[in-house]
Amino acid sequence: MADITSPVRWGILSTAKIGRQKVVPGMLRSKELRIVAVGSRDAARAAEFAAECGAARSYGSYEELLADPEIEAIYNPLPNHLHVPLTLAAARAGKHVLCEKPIAITALEAEALRAVPPGIHVAEAFMIRHHPQWRKAIEIVASGEIGELRAVQVAFSYFNADPANIRNRKEVGGGGLLDIGCYALMSGRLLFAADPLRATAVIERSTTFGTDTLSSGLFDFGSGRHLAFSVSTQLVPFQRVQALGTKGRIEIEIPFNAPPDESTRIFVDDGSRPGDRSAREIVFPAVDQYQLQAEAFGRTVRGLAPVAGGIEDAILNMRALDALVRAGETGRWETV
Repeated sequence: MADITSPVRWGILSTAKIGRQKVVPGMLRSKELRIVAVGSRDAARAAEFAAECGAARSYGSYEELLADPEIEAIYNPLPNHLHVPLTLAAARAGKHVLCEKPIAITALEAEALRAVPPGIHVAEAFMIRHHPQWRKAIEIVASGEIGELRAVQVAFSYFNADPANIRNRKEVGGGGLLDIGCYALMSGRLLFAADPLRATAVIERSTTFGTDTLSSGLFDFGSGRHLAFSVSTQLVPFQRVQALGTKGRIEIEIPFNAPPDESTRIFVDDGSRPGDRSAREIVFPAVDQYQLQAEAFGRTVRGLAPVAGGIEDAILNMRALDALVRAGETGRWETV
């Protein structure tokens, strides 16, 4: 058994773009972990990526990576339809798994993860849980400074019309709801510290791709608490979160893609002056939320902290997204 102070030894499952451009660079900033191997179905790409991140080994198959006895934890950034099967395979090989969001395509699929062996940790990679700006926003809500939180409003969009991109491939779990709608939902769950009871939605689908390209939804969290959002894969890039209480509001300026090398800020406003003139700015020094996420999971692996966003939490998230999809089809409120 590894010493609790030793760096957690990681394997990277595939050379996916999210891993290469965001997550792994964040991991490499940390002294609390070490990337020892990369696995891909393309041996040349695996070797290239291993060299980039200083890994000692690379493998031309996922199975070889999972069989590596030195690896303790796996980061799984594969396309959505491979999240559950490869996470299960890794867990059965004795590896803890940090799996990219969404953890599955449906709640039913996510429930298969309950078969993970005892003692193995699986977490869904919502990095925003670990960013100081989100922790502060949650703290302010809990303090009562903005009164009773009643409405959360989320906008998140980007423009991607590439037919080869996995976000535009329906068969692998593409579309805006699974890719970024899950962040809108998580925003409400984090800020309300609760789960939604029902959902309704209007969903526009691409005639070319079959994926949802513009989705607007409303979640009812009970007790007069609402989450309203719009997410799109074919609109101008933009993101913002507003949390509206009975005495004030919180605005998170860059809620999801917080830059790792720039400060971020939130605004707390009692509304006493129009046009944001009464807003108080809180600035946070630059941090890499992917580094913080990997370190937090490493502490779970070492038995030093409970898992953040474990299997049951991920299933709850998928149930709410499922309800939203049903509502888009029926035009009615659907129970979560």
